[in-house]
Amino acid sequence: MKQKTNTRHMAELSLMSAIIFLMAFTPLGYFRTPGLSITFLTVPVAIGAIILGPVSGAFCGLVFGITSFIQCLSSGTLLTFLLMSNPFGVFFTCIVPRALEGYLCGVIFQVLKKYGKKSACCIASLSCPILNTVLFMGALVAIFYRTDSIQQIALTLGASNPLAFIVAFVGIQGAIEALVCSFIASGVSLSLYAALKMG
Repeated sequence: MKQKTNTRHMAELSLMSAIIFLMAFTPLGYFRTPGLSITFLTVPVAIGAIILGPVSGAFCGLVFGITSFIQCLSSGTLLTFLLMSNPFGVFFTCIVPRALEGYLCGVIFQVLKKYGKKSACCIASLSCPILNTVLFMGALVAIFYRTDSIQQIALTLGASNPLAFIVAFVGIQGAIEALVCSFIASGVSLSLYAALKMG
């Protein structure tokens, strides 16, 4: 019975990882306009963390981070330019915050689910995109804030300190991302919980 459960868990984790890769390299994963780039990859990370637990959530976040790093190798984003000066810093910024995001999302759900699955799913789903923004931007600022590239952006945005830079840089994009991703992830997680008869 335990082996069957482990096999099912690995199959579900593999499926979530495949979904993350599919979304990352197709238009499903991002909504891009000239002024915005909103990612929906926190949705499968949140679902994986809620349904499969914190460790699996960390793995889903790790997969998200890997796809992010792969994309910055050729996408021409800010991280692409920063990669030239500090490859390890970019790798850390792409990977570690995303793995932590998935793990913490799973922990939040585990702590709150005794008070009700619905509210726990909603809060954990909302936490995932927020954690993604806070942890990613925190790592970016901690490692790269003093670089010429970031200082130029900060000057353009009129940001005089790291906190002001984060708020100005994320702006409305972060709010939209959090609302959309939390709505989708909570709905899907609750449906899967019922379908899988997990309590």
